[in-house]
Amino acid sequence: MTIRKQAANCCHLLVKAAAVAHSDLVITPVSGKGDLKAFIDLPWSIYATDPNWVPPLKAEMYELLTPGKNPFFEHAKAQYFLARRNGRVVGRISAHYDELALSMPPEQGMGSGTGNFGLLEAEDDAIGAALIGQAEQWLRQQGMTRVVGPISLSIWEEPGLLIAGHDHPPTVMMGHNSPAYQAMVEGAGYQPVKTLNCFELDITQNFPPLIQRIVASGQKNERIRIRKVDKSKFDAEAAIILNILNDAWGRNWGFVPITDAEIAHTGKKLKPIVFEDLIMIAELDGEPVAFMMTLPDLNEAIKPLNGALFPFGWAKLLWWLRKPEVRTMRVPLMGVLQRLQSSRLASQLAFMMIEAIRLEAIAHYGATRGEIGWVLDDNQGMNAIAQAINSKVNKVYQLYEKPL
Repeated sequence: MTIRKQAANCCHLLVKAAAVAHSDLVITPVSGKGDLKAFIDLPWSIYATDPNWVPPLKAEMYELLTPGKNPFFEHAKAQYFLARRNGRVVGRISAHYDELALSMPPEQGMGSGTGNFGLLEAEDDAIGAALIGQAEQWLRQQGMTRVVGPISLSIWEEPGLLIAGHDHPPTVMMGHNSPAYQAMVEGAGYQPVKTLNCFELDITQNFPPLIQRIVASGQKNERIRIRKVDKSKFDAEAAIILNILNDAWGRNWGFVPITDAEIAHTGKKLKPIVFEDLIMIAELDGEPVAFMMTLPDLNEAIKPLNGALFPFGWAKLLWWLRKPEVRTMRVPLMGVLQRLQSSRLASQLAFMMIEAIRLEAIAHYGATRGEIGWVLDDNQGMNAIAQAINSKVNKVYQLYEKPL
């Protein structure tokens, strides 16, 4: 037998052995309540020994994944998949696309033909590769020509793969995943397309003298007013914030408009952790031109609940919500109208809102730490503001792309 034939036979045997090793891996679409429960439950086994994983509330996961309960599905379509080995669930993934994202200009990151994968969990690289391949196949069948991920499920929820900062828990509405997933995703042929940074800072420390002078100057300016939101006018205040948000973020990478139904849904979900003194609106000559939203880190309260509100979790959570005492406050959203973004006034308004909320967070909630994010790596204004107040990057999330 020639050396070439021997080599060919060896390769054939290796491929055959690999096929046998993975022939017991079966990937199927999620179908029915049992499959959906298995899909939601899987992370409890994946992260059983990870002290920094925060178990999500299972009721919220059901709501997130269920058409009719999540208004995302009014303009999006998704398919979930489970991987089983010898009958045991060992992986999961979602494949989905958003009609609103498809209609956005391609230079903003999404655009025609762009689908997504998300909610990836897998016990090993082979399972992860098979799941990603299955998601890609479904997206091709839907006419997609490109994948951006992971996104779970909307860009406004948990975008990106955590690639740095696994050594401490995520704050409210931020993702957490195994460090092994970076090699898994990149091994499937995905290339980085956008980096999202989170910043942390010690809010018990005063800001640098220059920032204090900028804030003091703004406080003397009669044209500027920094005010708390009025929760008794929740819908009207939410509309003001939405208008600023859609204008401020309208040209950002990955931007997808938020629908009225999504605003109503999100408002209802967040209302229990919305506190008037933690959300500020900046007015210029009486016109709302900027806002900053801060949330107490709900993860500190829900982590001990292990995903369950019953039988006693709901009572503990309601008690905490009466007057939360937290270590960390998270700033998930901040925006200044586009017409002001290149002016000095934009940063001045931001510093004034940050300082006002910092003082409230310390005085009324016992907070000692702040987290700002996520922030696009090319958002020069926001990155400059974060650096000016002595905050440091503590978590990095990576979004990837791949042509189909």
